[in-house]
Amino acid sequence: MVAYHDDEWGVPTHDDHLLFELLTLEGAQAGLSWRTILNKRQGYRAAFAAFEPAQVARYTDRKIDRLLNDASIVRHRGKIESTVNNARQILAVQDEHGSFDAYVWSFVDGTPVVGAWKQLADLPSSTAASAALSRDLKLRGFRFVGPTTVYAFMQAAGLVNDHVVTCFRHAMA
Repeated sequence: MVAYHDDEWGVPTHDDHLLFELLTLEGAQAGLSWRTILNKRQGYRAAFAAFEPAQVARYTDRKIDRLLNDASIVRHRGKIESTVNNARQILAVQDEHGSFDAYVWSFVDGTPVVGAWKQLADLPSSTAASAALSRDLKLRGFRFVGPTTVYAFMQAAGLVNDHVVTCFRHAMA
């Protein structure tokens, strides 16, 4: 958890594979602890072809059934199916916008939104930007992308810098 916070969380990323991974992990986390998801991260990378959208988009019902028996990931049919579905939607976004990166970063005008939070309790669970991105993702057919999940994705991917002002990462992210 410390390494994830210190080295990854809130660091702006423009890599479509990592963005797909973070969106998937945030959706998988719904109802579970983040520690559980981080402990299964390598399993997710193996199960979902290192988050290569073109490969995951080709997963069949048979492959999904096999993944339901894979203890290295969260064995929830809806979450597994949403990952395959979301890979297909990412391909469509890439066709339209050139990259998933260009699309998601357009919701923050290409620049991280920097919070000025003094304590963790001050952080919102969603914002107008996460609601707008969530709404647009849903219109495009994405699943497990509610405003709170999308806000957590935005934080993880560095679209939002929500390190508290006393955190050493606040000025670095």
